[in-house]
Amino acid sequence: MDLYTVLAERRSIRKYLTDPVAPEKVQKILEAARLAPSWKNQQCWRFIVVRDQEKRERLSAALFADNPCVRAIKTAPVTIVLCADPKGAGDLDGKDYYMLDAGLAMQQLMLAAHAEGLGTCWVGAFFEAKAREVLQVPPAYRIVALTPLGVPAVQPPPRPRKELSEIVYAEEWGKPLF
Repeated sequence: MDLYTVLAERRSIRKYLTDPVAPEKVQKILEAARLAPSWKNQQCWRFIVVRDQEKRERLSAALFADNPCVRAIKTAPVTIVLCADPKGAGDLDGKDYYMLDAGLAMQQLMLAAHAEGLGTCWVGAFFEAKAREVLQVPPAYRIVALTPLGVPAVQPPPRPRKELSEIVYAEEWGKPLF
């Protein structure tokens, strides 16, 4: 699939079929995440692949109760948990770059998943302490996000996006480029 097609067609999937995901596909998707850029190439991210149904049930209890991905985590055959070491990336001018590094890796993972015909959904609304307990994440690492991974049961339509003229400036803030 062409990169621009992947970018245009990727959606946040919240309903999944229970069809299994081949380990080779999971490995290929994680390889895409591994290749993401990071602060000084420190690669502060770590991933936990959760296939066990009982563990995914317990992990879903860490999500906010009204989060539509509670069901997705229970249904999708795989959940990938993104962790990052805050000390494994820079902290410059009050900006914690581990979050950016982790986000870049997750974005590449999500795009690769879509290219493989699979769905994902960035999940950030969860109680980290509960997820940490389920997954036994060491104290030095933060759980940044997680995503269900599986065959989409539904392909949602595109969501509205702002026009470039609303978000891009030339030379200085507020001066239109287009």
